[in-house]
Order: sequence, then structure tokens, then C-alpha cells
Amino acid sequence: MKKIVFALLTIILAACSFTASSEYDQNLGKWQDAKITHYRYTLSIGCFCAFREDMPVIVEVLNGEIVSIISANGSPMDSANPAYSSVEYYATMDRLFTQLKSALDEADEVAAVYDSTYGFPTSISIDQIKDAVDDELFITVENFEVLE
Repeated sequence: MKKIVFALLTIILAACSFTASSEYDQNLGKWQDAKITHYRYTLSIGCFCAFREDMPVIVEVLNGEIVSIISANGSPMDSANPAYSSVEYYATMDRLFTQLKSALDEADEVAAVYDSTYGFPTSISIDQIKDAVDDELFITVENFEVLE
């Protein structure tokens, strides 16, 4: 009986993992197929972190490289800003997909919502360790616009 229960749990967990990965792969493919090289969007990162007052930021990307990051107060954010390295981590769609894939592979709980047209993640919720306090991360992408 224990073997049957174990086998069923293994199948259920594998199916859940496959579904999340499959949804990720489908949307990554949609984003790559769109071949968008120049875009702008509003990025919000919510966490137990010091740079919350800089959120949301407006990010512009050209050919996979960050053109600019504008903080919530309207000033440009560059590497001199302590929050820059944290924001830079998520500041292109390719980086968002990379971080989401890592979370899907490693975190206890991950939820993502994808843009129906281009496939990029519009909302990501990550809980690295289910019972840990203050390790949750929430990412929101809004106001996406293609610039060329």
C-alpha cells in the first residue's frame, strides 16, 4: 500500500512540475518568437528590502541591453544607486525569464501570470522557503510598450 501511495504522490508532483515548466516554456517561446528588440515597461519589485521607495521603476531595453532605469521619483537610476544591482537583476524580459526559471527549479512555491500576446511574465510570486519569514518576492510588469 505504501508503494502505491508513494507512486501516486510521485506522479502528482511530476505532473505539477511539468505543467509549470510547460507553461513557462510555451510563454518563453512566445516571447522569443515576437522578436521584440526595443521596449519599455514599468517594473515593481516587492520584497522585504531597502529599496521599496524606488518602486516602481520604468525600464527601457534595446537589443537585450538596459538603456535606462527611472526610479519612482523620476530620477535616473544608475550603478551609483544601491538599489541598482537588485533592479538590474530583473530589468529585461530575458532576465525575468531566467530568474523565473531558476525559481521554478529551486523555490518551494512559485506562481506566474503571463502576457497573452507576447508571453512575458506580468506577475511573479516566489516563496523560496515555505515556512521562512521575509523571503517572499513579488514582481509585477505593467505598461509594456514596443518602441520600434
